[in-house]
Amino acid sequence: MFYVYVLQSIDEKMDKYIGFTSDLRRRLNQHNSSGNGGYTRGRQWRLIYYEAYLSEKDCRRREKRLKDDGRSRRQLMSRLKESLFG
Repeated sequence: MFYVYVLQSIDEKMDKYIGFTSDLRRRLNQHNSSGNGGYTRGRQWRLIYYEAYLSEKDCRRREKRLKDDGRSRRQLMSRLKESLFG
């Protein structure tokens, strides 16, 4: 299984991160470890959404669409906002 996921910063509620992985638990732990570099470094994150795919190609395509296509990202974030903050 492959996953597209959305993380939300625990400290900064509006800060979100979209990623791809084949192991959600391991990847979340990596994001939350102090040794992880990049955008998520130095903050604590929680998983707020994921989609599962059998095909790595399909999963990577969806991740790219969410990152590059503002309309797709806004639609997902709107759904998440309604779901999480009612």
